[in-house]
Amino acid sequence: MTGLADLFGILLGGLSAGMVLFIVSVGLSITMGLMGVVNLAHGGFAMLGGYVIAKVMLLWGIPFLGALGIGFVVIALFSAVLEQLLYVHYYNATELDQVLFTVGLLFVMTASVTLLFGPESQHIALPQWLQGQVNLGLLEYRTYSLFLIVCGACIAGLLVLGFDKTRFGAEIRAAVDNRRMAESMGVDVNRLFMITFALGSGLAALGGGLGAEFLGLDAQYPFKYLVYFLIVVAIGVGKQISGVFYASLLIGILDFVLKRYIPRGGAFFIFGLTIILLLWRPKGLFSRG
Repeated sequence: MTGLADLFGILLGGLSAGMVLFIVSVGLSITMGLMGVVNLAHGGFAMLGGYVIAKVMLLWGIPFLGALGIGFVVIALFSAVLEQLLYVHYYNATELDQVLFTVGLLFVMTASVTLLFGPESQHIALPQWLQGQVNLGLLEYRTYSLFLIVCGACIAGLLVLGFDKTRFGAEIRAAVDNRRMAESMGVDVNRLFMITFALGSGLAALGGGLGAEFLGLDAQYPFKYLVYFLIVVAIGVGKQISGVFYASLLIGILDFVLKRYIPRGGAFFIFGLTIILLLWRPKGLFSRG
């Protein structure tokens, strides 16, 4: 029974880590996979969202769930402004130009946060009802980890319905594949891209706040985890929300297990496995082709 409980605990730990990875990475999959924009500044929006959530809780006493909503809205609006002022000029640019622009923007974000708040890690205090543990029969497990699993599953379900089953998702795919044709059919592509970009950045902000307990939150956050976000999108096939979801769970569980049993080499095995998987299936592990 002890061995089964340990296995169940490892699975739950990996699932909760994978859900955090999914909530942040899915926004990158939206901008990169669906919109075709190489947005390496995506982790910066997650960092900024985490800082907004932490500061409104600390300074204004906003409850945790309310702060998550504020973080989502603030970063979504902020990213919409950036999209209209800056990103819109790079939609037809080369991938190299997009990389250089977004990396430069990421350096500006991290430098600004360091200047305003310093290099110290930020703390997000969890409410009482998310502290402690829940008795699951085989074992008692952290309430917050279970909360993350539920949140990630709900977000995944809503996004699959929103992008794969609605007119909105069809319009996005049509606009990326043939913008002129989409516009001739009456689709306001500029408005559509702005909303989509804001949604992806808002989800990143949500992930930055929810994942602060696991990943930490400081000015170097985007550089620490950008590779993980890119791995998830590459393995999961950025155009498929379900693929990104499965890839996040796979990487989350593997990362959790490897860091627990091989703490010095866990990241090495993740990167090595990614290379092998992409050599085997260059279009992504969960691609249909």
